This record gives sequence, C-alpha cells and structure tokens, in this order.
Amino acid sequence: MRTLKEVKIGETVKVVKLTGEGAVKRRIMDMGITKGVEIYVRKVAPLGDPIEVTVRGYELSLRKNDAEMIAVE
Repeated sequence: MRTLKEVKIGETVKVVKLTGEGAVKRRIMDMGITKGVEIYVRKVAPLGDPIEVTVRGYELSLRKNDAEMIAVE
C-alpha cells in the first residue's frame, strides 16, 4: 500500500486508511480527509514539501509528514 507522499502530480487517489495518533489524526480528519474520499494531487513544492491537493472541492497544502500518514490506492 502506498501513501499520499508517494503519489505523482496529476494523479487522483482514494483514501484507504489514516494512520497516526490522537490530535494529528483528528486534524487530518478535520481538513476533510477521511476514508473513501478522493484526493487529486495538484502540485508539489520545489523541495518536495508541502504537497498541494484538492479534496472535497477545495485546495489544501499538506506537509510530507502528514501525507505519509494517509494510505491511498
């Protein structure tokens, strides 16, 4: 299983599972990233951090550390 961090620009993926604990997991879920939602990877910053995605119709920037906690297919 791969993580959101490994997804290439222009790909659309589906969230399978959220790893992480407590407040970090809650923050990711509060941003609209939940199991089954589709995420489109728009851009990656020149040094690879952050990653800009579209989820539920809005743009969102995620740190690599947070993207690593999101398992996708």
